[in-house]
Amino acid sequence: MRWTRAVVLAATLSTMIAGCGAGPSDRPGVAVERQRVGGVATPAVIPVPPPSAELPKTDLAWKDCTTPTLDLLGLGPAPAGLVLECAEYTTPIDASGGVLGNFRAAAIRARLPQTPADAAPLILTSGADRSSTATLAGLAAGPASALLAARPIVAVDRRGIGSSQPIDCLPPEVRKGLADNAQFGPGANDPVEAMTTFSQDGTIACRDFLQPYEGAFDAQHAADDIEQLRKQWQVDHVALLGSGNGAKVALSYARKYGDHLARLVVDSPEAVGADAITRAEQQLEGAEAALTAFAQRCTGISCSLGADPRAAITELVNRAGSGGLGDISANALLTAVIGFLGSPRADQANRVRELADALSAAGRGDRGTLATLIQRESAAIGGDGQFVNRCTDTQQPPTPTKAKELMGTWGTKYPVFGKNMAIGLMECAAWPVSAPPPMPDKLNIPVLVLGGIADPVVGNAGQASVAGALGAAGARQAGVTWQGWGHPVSTHSTCAQRTVVDYVKDAKLPADGTACPA
Repeated sequence: MRWTRAVVLAATLSTMIAGCGAGPSDRPGVAVERQRVGGVATPAVIPVPPPSAELPKTDLAWKDCTTPTLDLLGLGPAPAGLVLECAEYTTPIDASGGVLGNFRAAAIRARLPQTPADAAPLILTSGADRSSTATLAGLAAGPASALLAARPIVAVDRRGIGSSQPIDCLPPEVRKGLADNAQFGPGANDPVEAMTTFSQDGTIACRDFLQPYEGAFDAQHAADDIEQLRKQWQVDHVALLGSGNGAKVALSYARKYGDHLARLVVDSPEAVGADAITRAEQQLEGAEAALTAFAQRCTGISCSLGADPRAAITELVNRAGSGGLGDISANALLTAVIGFLGSPRADQANRVRELADALSAAGRGDRGTLATLIQRESAAIGGDGQFVNRCTDTQQPPTPTKAKELMGTWGTKYPVFGKNMAIGLMECAAWPVSAPPPMPDKLNIPVLVLGGIADPVVGNAGQASVAGALGAAGARQAGVTWQGWGHPVSTHSTCAQRTVVDYVKDAKLPADGTACPA
């Protein structure tokens, strides 16, 4: 069901990179020694183990949705025995009671034949980067299965995203203009100003449509939806994994409902409290690193992009930006590339060839395969709900003047992604600026923090930032860094998954600074 005005009104009443391309590695993590602060070792303190997550007493009404979910996301046939099940549950629009009404939240559960029936589920949220449904489906169909073999995983989509009740608020021309970075149409000669206009029109349309709920799409309300699931299950403690933008949701849950957390995994997080420009440049650095790894792998297998895949992709982006790929904009092309670089696949070499062949064919005039990739990626990151959630989370967007300056600076420094990233900064320029969600002020459970060295979705600066916030809350923590390329770590690395399995089972943290090989 889509969020139409009638539905909403009714709801108020009832409702090292060169080696990264070889595919997944089963090698164990390597502990990296970190220098002790101070000259005297302090006596070891044996912490009291936290409570464990519990098996739901009252579960949701799950229904099989394996094939349609994998087909929608272009992930191919399901691995042997994989079962994806979808369900809905009712959650308050505003848990504080400031706005009355309920709506239907959605969850998806993944399990394998060997997944123990008596294992408590791990809740996953990937926030607004990608739908949680897409992230879980990628994990389930990807190269690493240790985590799913140990316990079921339940993904909860943010409001209006993925399987949750969609929001339908953007006029079609605004939706198209935002997706294409205003490349087409009368304002194409000044895309920053055109994007600013699209942002204004989209903001007015969506906030007017959602009134009085327009303030109910931040990370803290998303945390409330997870708390409602805990109540639905009738359990005291849950285990939670927040990846990418979902780390904000997980940390908000830790602040508001920390007494109900048994375990907390923060995977590939955004930097805490970063403004829009800082976040965008961190993503640019991660995307460039991932593209470098892809290009090296592509060259190594003699892919169809030739001897210099990076140059071939740069030329194709420039052609798209000048209209040389028909109705495929440069931003749509790069959206597909970033999504492809981030997503897991067991057959890494074939995965590299798949993207290379799609880009090569587009360069020759056959755009069909590339158009399919763009459509699939849009299923994971597109939609009006993503616009609302993404803009609600954005802090301190730049002025149009600054964005135009960055078009030149980033276009030179990051020739593949930079110019379009600068234009895209204006997507949320008109949305009212919100304060960063407050971090936990006290957290008594150990926390596992994962990060990658070549993350095309968030970059790699968030790991240290989140570690600092957790340290300020007094949380014992350990960081694990994956040496590969993709997003998030837990969908790619068997080493990282085994670390998560041990941690969720016994609250056992690895040595801080552990490195998982590519």
